[in-house]
Amino acid sequence: MSGGLVALLDDISVLARMAAASVDDVGAAAGRASAKAAGVVVDDTAVTPQYVEGLDPRRELPIIKRITIGSLRNKLVFIVPAILLLNAFLPWALSPLLMIGGTYLCFEGAEKVWEKLSGHGPQTSVAGDTGQRTRVDEDQIVRSAVTTDFILSAEIMVISLKAVLDEGLGSSFWFLLAVLVVVAVVITAGVYGTVGLIVKMDDIGLHLSRSDSGVTQTVGRGMVKGMPKLLTVLSVVGVFAMLWVGGHIILVGLAEDPINWPPLYDVVHHLEVTVSEATGALGGALGWVTNTVCSMVLGAVVGAVVVAVMHVLPLGHEATDAAAH
Repeated sequence: MSGGLVALLDDISVLARMAAASVDDVGAAAGRASAKAAGVVVDDTAVTPQYVEGLDPRRELPIIKRITIGSLRNKLVFIVPAILLLNAFLPWALSPLLMIGGTYLCFEGAEKVWEKLSGHGPQTSVAGDTGQRTRVDEDQIVRSAVTTDFILSAEIMVISLKAVLDEGLGSSFWFLLAVLVVVAVVITAGVYGTVGLIVKMDDIGLHLSRSDSGVTQTVGRGMVKGMPKLLTVLSVVGVFAMLWVGGHIILVGLAEDPINWPPLYDVVHHLEVTVSEATGALGGALGWVTNTVCSMVLGAVVGAVVVAVMHVLPLGHEATDAAAH
């Protein structure tokens, strides 16, 4: 009897160690996958604060909470099951799907540049003289933010899946599901937690400015004054991130199956390697910058073509008018 109990406990111990090792593997794979998606994560974090500009400060965090829930629902209910099914039955479709999303990012980035240069940017709707949006506007804000998030989340999850597969970290359905769920939860919490801190920075600064400590007051006033500048910087970073990430996705996708047209990727890669080898200790960083700039240029070109079709050419005007009616 005691021998059977010892054997049972030994089996449980083995299973526990295997489970712990599996958890470690999932965590490690999720970390690597999240790192690969870092560019889109930066984009997501930079884009989101604009949705709460003009809101009553008391509504900022509730709106972000609603967007966070919508983002998590996008990832766990729609995107993860869809890409796992694609990976199981149509794995060749992942790269084109990623490129479609990359093209959308290029369009978003180029459109913001075009709106800035042409003065055709969207006007913020306001309620009365308070400069605060109505409840109906808030619902529209959430829908718009969650729709944009769907594209960015799809990019994040597909990039994460491809990172796990390309690096040979694991390929079973349950392992991939566990990794993607961890990535979805961690990235969503990280992005919207950061967004929440950003949009409440002025409130935090105002609170600190009322402290008895002179140093704390100075820090608080600096946070209040720095908030508009930070939002401006984030909006610029968001545009560059869209063009960079979208362009890089297209650059890599052209070289992969099913398109399998590598010349453009080879040129950029050769240039990156050349810069890395010629700049010594700074080679790694400057090589990355080279690849990023090339990707951004490609993203700007692709985005400009799509913007021209959507907004400049007669066909674009017809499509825009049809959508409006």
